[in-house]
Amino acid sequence: MARPYALSIAGFDPSAGAGLLADCKTLEAHGVYGLGVCTSLTVQNDVAFERVNWVPLADIQDQIRVLLARFPVDFVKIGLFESLPQLLELLRWLRQLRPAARIVWDPVLKASAGYEFHQRPAPELVRALCAELALITPNLPEMLRLWPAASAEEAAEVVAGFCPVLLKGGHGAGEDSVDILFADDTQYHFTQARLPQGEKHGSGCVLSAAILAQLALGQPLSVACQLAKRYTTSFLASNDTLLGYHSFR
Repeated sequence: MARPYALSIAGFDPSAGAGLLADCKTLEAHGVYGLGVCTSLTVQNDVAFERVNWVPLADIQDQIRVLLARFPVDFVKIGLFESLPQLLELLRWLRQLRPAARIVWDPVLKASAGYEFHQRPAPELVRALCAELALITPNLPEMLRLWPAASAEEAAEVVAGFCPVLLKGGHGAGEDSVDILFADDTQYHFTQARLPQGEKHGSGCVLSAAILAQLALGQPLSVACQLAKRYTTSFLASNDTLLGYHSFR
């Protein structure tokens, strides 16, 4: 049977642990054909980040345009992006090309090695971005940077009034890692045991790409998040290094 197409718009990480390469590996592992558009060229490995060279917005749009002219893409994930106002411009442009597209944004605001990409956005910008999205997937620190509040959970509840939010629990404490989906005035909790050596470079990219894959395969949002959490746990448990292995069908 023909595979569905999904598009990752993200940065190029030479270690292939995060960004565009990790997204496409995750999509392939789920039986989805992953198309890729590069937003940046990073100089990094799994433990060190030196610098980033940004791809101009016009070149990003040209990459997308030629792909959408040929392939029926209705599922899109966006990762690392130079400017959040430019991201909003891209989202609105994408809406003109694919009005029904379901777009997932994984808000990469800071590299795991400490490099900061974005300062705190204005609330009006967050609302405008969410209006174009099917889901955002921040971790706990990212959620508080996107929307200041007493806790990440309170911030997610507010932002879920603009679009669904999957609050990733990897930065939390305790024996279990709990992701919470805030959608349609409901909270869905997805729990997996926290692994003693489960830290992996790019695990957030893998989770959001796995959600996109499940959506492309026809799963509803809550089920897509649950299955993606399960896949990401297997990815985290795949070895003891910072670069995880993907389980291909």
